[in-house]
Amino acid sequence: MKRRLSIGLAAVLAVAVVAVVVWGRPDDAEGGARGGLTTVRGVIGSEKLAFFSDPRVVDAFARHGLEVQVDTAGSRQIATSVDLGRYEFAFPSSSPAAQRIQRDRRTTAAHTPFQSPMAVATFEPIVRLLEAAGVVTKGAGDYQVLDVAKYLELTGAGTRWDQLPGNTAYPARKNVLVTTTNPGESNSAAMYLSVVSFVANGNTVVATPEQEAAVLPRVARLFRDQGYTQNSTEGPFEDYLAAGMGKTPLALIYESQYLDRVMRGDGSIRPDMRLLYLAPTVYSKHTLVPLSDRGDRVGRLLSTDPELAKLAATFGFRTSDPRVFAEVVGDKAPAELVDAVEPPSFETLERLLDAVVA
Repeated sequence: MKRRLSIGLAAVLAVAVVAVVVWGRPDDAEGGARGGLTTVRGVIGSEKLAFFSDPRVVDAFARHGLEVQVDTAGSRQIATSVDLGRYEFAFPSSSPAAQRIQRDRRTTAAHTPFQSPMAVATFEPIVRLLEAAGVVTKGAGDYQVLDVAKYLELTGAGTRWDQLPGNTAYPARKNVLVTTTNPGESNSAAMYLSVVSFVANGNTVVATPEQEAAVLPRVARLFRDQGYTQNSTEGPFEDYLAAGMGKTPLALIYESQYLDRVMRGDGSIRPDMRLLYLAPTVYSKHTLVPLSDRGDRVGRLLSTDPELAKLAATFGFRTSDPRVFAEVVGDKAPAELVDAVEPPSFETLERLLDAVVA
């Protein structure tokens, strides 16, 4: 009897050991399976976190057998200081950052499933003031634009809000400036620098050290005169939504942030709020660089799967197929922005950014 009991206990113990080995095996960033799903880890710009966290997006990836886990970092950080060896894809918010990653990783593979132009969130009284000053005009379509050349003339003269003719709506004793993020940390500030440096350089992309030196005095003050700046575009946008015109009359944001709130219909976009497009503007091209085959699969799905494309459009992102964006967003945004420029090379942009924050 004792012998049979010992054999039985040994069998139970063996089964338990097998169970621990099979079911207790940890899932990790190297593609471990969980519940039949393959885990893929990536590092992304923070403005895409809401998209990747949305249960509909999670379910869409799961239907393709994937569990996508993400960490966030600034695009500049992703390209220069993040340990990409821990991840299977890098998904910065700009093409220059992606190009730097491609060069360092010696790969040409990339996917650009969606993009977003830079824009300025403001208020109707501010729009009327800047229209009277000739800084806000009508765009090529049924939308209004902030003329960057006129804006640079205004800021170059150090004009304060209370010095604008006929200003009774916002007589603030501070300079007319667009609120941006920290240019040393944030992609949106780097995209803004791309636009203002282009205009300051005679409507030409800055490409030489001589051109960098020539534009820096005009563009650096746009950042330095702001004082403290936040590291994420969510910061000034939340200030815009919560604190209103008094604190943030002009906030540089991604178009997708504003459209996301409009699409939600949650009341955060009030009737007096307006979205201005920069003229010229620049597209923040969200570019996924695969670092493994599984990472490449995520990029291909984001670029080709109709369900994921439609979900991206609901978050305000302009999809690679413009028809999807138009179908989801409708008349809430212009179908096309024709006055758009390209950013400088990563190296040029890095030098400009370093000089601005110095």
